[in-house]
Amino acid sequence: MPHTMNVTSSVSPAPATAPASPVAPAAEITWGDAFCSEGANCFRFGLDDAGRAYIGSTLTPGEYVSDSVEALRALISAVKSGAADHLL
Repeated sequence: MPHTMNVTSSVSPAPATAPASPVAPAAEITWGDAFCSEGANCFRFGLDDAGRAYIGSTLTPGEYVSDSVEALRALISAVKSGAADHLL
């Protein structure tokens, strides 16, 4: 069964033909120090009180991807093993 990550944005989406589903209130996220490469390409990892993991960019603080810590761990392991090398 495929696993779907949650993507959250503070930017309003374009109007849809069907009513949008309600958005859950923003979690209180504790962010770690940002990891930066060249220039302003900075990402950060965070956790909330419920144990969910978050990845966000410092350029767009209100936008992030969230999922379980286990799913984030699997994503990082896959990236480290080269699964995303074709994107570079």
